[in-house]
Amino acid sequence: MDHYILVDRYDEIAVITLNRPDILNAWHAPMRGQLVDAFNELERDETVRAIVITGAGTRAFCAGQDLNEAKTFDGDKACAWIGEWERLYSLIRSLTKPLIAALNGVAAGSAFQVALLCDFRIGHQGVQMGQPEVNSGIASVTGPWIMKEILGLARTTDLTLSGRLMDATECHSIGIINKIVPAERVIQESLSLARELAAKPPIAMRLNKQWLREMTDVGFRKCLDAAVRIHREAYASGESRQMMEKFLAERASRNAQ
Repeated sequence: MDHYILVDRYDEIAVITLNRPDILNAWHAPMRGQLVDAFNELERDETVRAIVITGAGTRAFCAGQDLNEAKTFDGDKACAWIGEWERLYSLIRSLTKPLIAALNGVAAGSAFQVALLCDFRIGHQGVQMGQPEVNSGIASVTGPWIMKEILGLARTTDLTLSGRLMDATECHSIGIINKIVPAERVIQESLSLARELAAKPPIAMRLNKQWLREMTDVGFRKCLDAAVRIHREAYASGESRQMMEKFLAERASRNAQ
């Protein structure tokens, strides 16, 4: 079996690595399934007290959805796809252990959303984050809901409609990167923070995270209902497929030059 997710242990800390570096760790269904399995196993393991998630290589945390998969979707497949994200996002939100994103490069689209769902984010000056889905013909639903909870409506509108990526300085200034360190220190700083959090009283940690989740549960469920409805219409229209094929063709042409 291909190992799209790697898990390493450093005493009470677990490190999950997204492992498709040849395509900037973009995820497809098998990778998402392995990530769900990894989170479930680490949540059950009482010896794990904190989790770090990062990407393989030096260019990307994760580029988001693998468009080679998404371009095959129709309305029904898009609904099943949202079900996969519901499982993953619900699991991340329900973790009783602190989760830190060690951002080693770009975090775009659904990867930006996963990073925002983490409790802390540490990155370097080369990190870029944002919601560029509109540029490849993908409607954004879960992303704007997560962004609005953290960033407010004005910046959510900006990022959703423009599809631009923010640099690390902007991300730090608005509080979505907690700390900027040299690139070679991202993992070490993330592990240091994980050890600090792992030493906190575990029941208080669990209850704090539980309440933070409960405060937003109603909105999260409404968001998922909207995602099914909106993505069914978007993918059934054929526009998403056309735009993704155009995006992939342009990227292939640039790479061939």
